[in-house]
Amino acid sequence: MTQPAEATAIHTRLLKCALEVDDARAFWSRADSTTGLDAQRAFDDYWFGARSLARVKVLLLNMRARFADFPAALDALHRWPHMTPDTRRAICHWHLQLADPLYRTFTGEWLVERRATRPEITRDLVVNWVGDQGPPRWTMSTRIQFASKLLSACLAAGLVGSKRDPRPLTLPRVPDAALEYLMYLLRETVIAGTLLDNPYARSVGLDPRGLTDRLRKLPGLAFERQGDLADFGWRCPDLRAWADARFGAADLPAAGGT
Repeated sequence: MTQPAEATAIHTRLLKCALEVDDARAFWSRADSTTGLDAQRAFDDYWFGARSLARVKVLLLNMRARFADFPAALDALHRWPHMTPDTRRAICHWHLQLADPLYRTFTGEWLVERRATRPEITRDLVVNWVGDQGPPRWTMSTRIQFASKLLSACLAAGLVGSKRDPRPLTLPRVPDAALEYLMYLLRETVIAGTLLDNPYARSVGLDPRGLTDRLRKLPGLAFERQGDLADFGWRCPDLRAWADARFGAADLPAAGGT
């Protein structure tokens, strides 16, 4: 089986689908790695409420890339009861980072650098940043749309504190359960970076030092570090086993079930 990997090719899916926390929750509450992701069925069964079939197709395209391309993650999310809003928001943010390299660079690099020097941004700054990052063929109209979607996603993720310029840069609360999930997810995903230094943790204010302090306190790990040597002390062999330990043994429905 091919190991899941973060996306590396720039695409434009963000223009039609920002963070969409509620729709993501609706998706993973109905789907797991055995579920047939048919748009007509999702439309008929009101997976996303009273949305048009065209909108359901857009949502499913994005939910596949963000969650279904990481089967163990989707199975864990499908079984996760009573998820807190902070955890849900963090998970949606990280999965959008996995699926969208532009969003990952924006939140895991540029905003991190900006927060350290001048913790606010404007739409014009983001438009200029998109112009520097995107291909030359993108028109000014496309750059403005991208900037709007990036800012909208960051607001929903808790990384930006206002809809008006100048927009303060903020940091979301990251519960222990969310951070454990991220570590087990990244452990079995091909990413650029390391488990201690990556754009996923940095984007929520966890640089290697801060992340090390948090990891030492997580019950799902027995983390130890001496100098440059880190031992994560994984208490579970993989993400599915972690979900088993937290939520009980898996009992997934047959293919096509919800």
